[in-house]
Amino acid sequence: MAGIFQRIGAIFQAKSNKALNKIEDPRETLDLSYEKQLDNLTKVRKAVADVATARKRIELQAAELQKQADKLQGQAKAALEQGNEDLAREALMRRAALGEQLKDLQVQHDQVAEQEQKLIQTSQTLQNQVEEFRTRKETIKATYTAAEAQTKISEAVSGISTSMGDAGQAMVRAQDKIAQMQARAGAMDELLASGALTDLSKPVDDIQAQLDKVSKASTVDGELAALKAEVGGGTAGELPSAK
Repeated sequence: MAGIFQRIGAIFQAKSNKALNKIEDPRETLDLSYEKQLDNLTKVRKAVADVATARKRIELQAAELQKQADKLQGQAKAALEQGNEDLAREALMRRAALGEQLKDLQVQHDQVAEQEQKLIQTSQTLQNQVEEFRTRKETIKATYTAAEAQTKISEAVSGISTSMGDAGQAMVRAQDKIAQMQARAGAMDELLASGALTDLSKPVDDIQAQLDKVSKASTVDGELAALKAEVGGGTAGELPSAK
C-alpha cells in the first residue's frame, strides 16, 4: 500500500513540475534566488557586527576592571606607606579578584574574536559567491532572452511560410478557375459563331421551327405554280411580286 501511495505521489509531483515549467520564467527565478542570497549575506554581515559589538564590550569591561585593579594597587601601596598592612592586604585581595575576572574576560574576548574572524571570512566568501552568481545570472538571463526572441522569430517565420503556402494555393485555384471560365467563354463564342447554338435572344422551339419550314415550302410551291401557269399560257407579263 505504501508503494502505491509513493507512486501516486511521484505522478502528482511530475505533473506539478511539468505545469510549473510551463509558467515558470527562469529570469524571475534567478532574480528571486539572487535576492535570497543577498538576504543571507545581510544576515551574516549583521552577525559580524553583533559579534564585533560584543568583543568591544568585553574590551571596554576589561579596561574598566584593569583601571580598578591599578587603582587598588595604588591604594595598597598607600596603605602600606601609612602602616596599615591589613588595609593594604584587603586592597590586594580585591585586586586579585579583579585579576581573575580579567582572565575570564580575556578568554571570552579570545573566543569572540575568533568567532568574529570566522564570520568575516564567511562574509567575504559569501560576498564573492553572490557576485559570481549575479554575473552568471545576468549572462543566463541575456541568453534566455535572446533564445526567446529567436523562438518568436522562428514561430513568426513558420506562420508566414504557412500563410504564404495557403495564399499560393488559393492563387493557383483562382488562376485555374479563371482559365476554365475563359475556356468556357471561348467555346461558347465558337459555338455561337458556327450556328451550333441558337441565338438566345430569339428563342425558337422545334415545333415552331418545323411550322416555319412548312410555311416557307408552301409559299415557294405557290409561287412556282403561278410561274408555271403564266409560262404555260404564253403570257409575257410581270412576275408575281414577292409577298
